[in-house]
Amino acid sequence: MNWKFTRESQLAHALVSEINPFWSEQVTTGQFTGKHNVKVHYAWCMPLHPRSAVVVSSGRIEALLKYKEVIYDFWRNDVAVFILDHRGQGQSGRMTEDPHQGYVADFEDYVDDLLYFVQQIVQPCIAVDGRGPLPLHLLCHSMGSAIGALAILREPTLFQRAVFCSPMFGIRPPLPHWFAEMVIGASRAVNSLSRLPAAYFFRQKGYHAVAFDDNRLTHSNIRYQLFRELYEQQPELQLGGVTTQWLYAAYLAIAAIEKRAADITLPVLVLSASEDKVVDNVRQKRIAAKFGDCQYEVVHGAFHELLIESDEYRDKALCKILTFLS
Repeated sequence: MNWKFTRESQLAHALVSEINPFWSEQVTTGQFTGKHNVKVHYAWCMPLHPRSAVVVSSGRIEALLKYKEVIYDFWRNDVAVFILDHRGQGQSGRMTEDPHQGYVADFEDYVDDLLYFVQQIVQPCIAVDGRGPLPLHLLCHSMGSAIGALAILREPTLFQRAVFCSPMFGIRPPLPHWFAEMVIGASRAVNSLSRLPAAYFFRQKGYHAVAFDDNRLTHSNIRYQLFRELYEQQPELQLGGVTTQWLYAAYLAIAAIEKRAADITLPVLVLSASEDKVVDNVRQKRIAAKFGDCQYEVVHGAFHELLIESDEYRDKALCKILTFLS
């Protein structure tokens, strides 16, 4: 099938002439109150003749505004898109005094938000009169994949298919389990003694814009610069390093996913970036092999951010995603 994607060479012009007008005219935004009274921001769009709908669970530090190009490309390929800013990032509410801290008490809080979003906002929108609801799929990136996998384990029949891009089923550097537990435990103890339960983990700090030449996320200069410019223009989107509590919650979440991976039986596509320096591809592949119905594919040469990579990698990833969801 001939899918339509935005080109890097035309992106600067397309952003002004096509993507931003699309966002103003076709995208609906809103918010709901999540667990512990945290405001959760979301957006969605519906093409004129949708073939299916996809819920996007994004990665750590990401805001849904970073996904404008991705959402536009899905929309013009007749896929309805629904996306939320996970608690503690994007335009959603923060839970610590320092808005740059990557914090969550428990990954199940992310899951509660995602399931509420799907059940209370997405499902009523995709109920099409006369022919039933649209097929509903899940598209996840990085941390969002851990959240998505936990959501599937909680509600196995909610989605028809799921895609995990560069899934965070392991964190780099991959530490021996006993050592990771020791370091995280010691850090939590220090935080408790100093009465700083939401303190940054060792060597983590507030938001810092990394130069393109030093980045480990994408080969695309223009997509990377647009991402950084967005965060400079809207500093409320900025997020820094992780807290000890976030890291502890992430390790517990990944362990739970690995333990119950065989219970994920819906069709799954896992896209692994061969040059990923953010997540642990070894553990990722081991967990994916336990899924009941999994197609595991490597995008050779790609960095972590498959959805904002250069065209040669992004096109491959998007083609595989849209074909799988079709």
